[in-house]
Amino acid sequence: MKNILVPVGSSKNAVNHLQYAVDFAKSFGATVYIVQVYYAYSKTGTMIKIDNIIERESKAYLNEILSQVNIKGVEVITRAFKGDLIDTLELINKTANIDLILVEPRTTSIKDEVFLGSTSGKIIKHTEIPALIIPEGYAFKPFSKILMAVKSAIIKKESALIPLRAIKEKFKTKVNLLLVKTPYYNEGDSDVNEILGSIISNTVMTEQATTFQGILEYFQANNPDLLCVVRRKRGFFVKKWEKNTILKKDFHSSIPVLVLSGLK
Repeated sequence: MKNILVPVGSSKNAVNHLQYAVDFAKSFGATVYIVQVYYAYSKTGTMIKIDNIIERESKAYLNEILSQVNIKGVEVITRAFKGDLIDTLELINKTANIDLILVEPRTTSIKDEVFLGSTSGKIIKHTEIPALIIPEGYAFKPFSKILMAVKSAIIKKESALIPLRAIKEKFKTKVNLLLVKTPYYNEGDSDVNEILGSIISNTVMTEQATTFQGILEYFQANNPDLLCVVRRKRGFFVKKWEKNTILKKDFHSSIPVLVLSGLK
């Protein structure tokens, strides 16, 4: 894991989030790319563009919050980009060979009932970049136990497991697999192949209406410090929520959440 992308919003948690990103990156000797994406605006009627002002303010903001972070010798690159959020992040992903994107739950929303704000939710649902969601105010510590919850263990893209394997090998983490048999179960979904089997330490099966309900059932018993789920086209973070904002009543986590790209 060599290149970590960190989009920054205007939340009060921005400094803490960047400190987590730096501490996490230091464990891997990775480079941190801190970016802020802004839209182009123009004054109605006169069409006087203020792009330069916004870009200057974005760069100043990034420098200000970064000045409050202990870099600890980690290479940090800051950039401000004009354009569509998702298109820009995907472009950065391709050009900088991003291994992981670190997302804070709410970049602008201050509503307590919200787990993922619209911007963070959009990143999780509409990019293919593996993501790590860091709870607000959370301090970095090595992971000792991971709970990976899926409704299907079928894997066609071995590369999808790279972030999970990297974390396991770096911190010598124990990975427990929770297979949740939902009403959408297909034959073979519970078959753990050699690729996944080489990562996990233990497998548990349960029948629930949703993957999240399975997580709730086994979370306390496993006491993990990292939750791992899978982003599928009609999966964990897509099917259940038609809007980008994700409410705590639908899903929430007090520990970091690793979101892998689709395994199929």
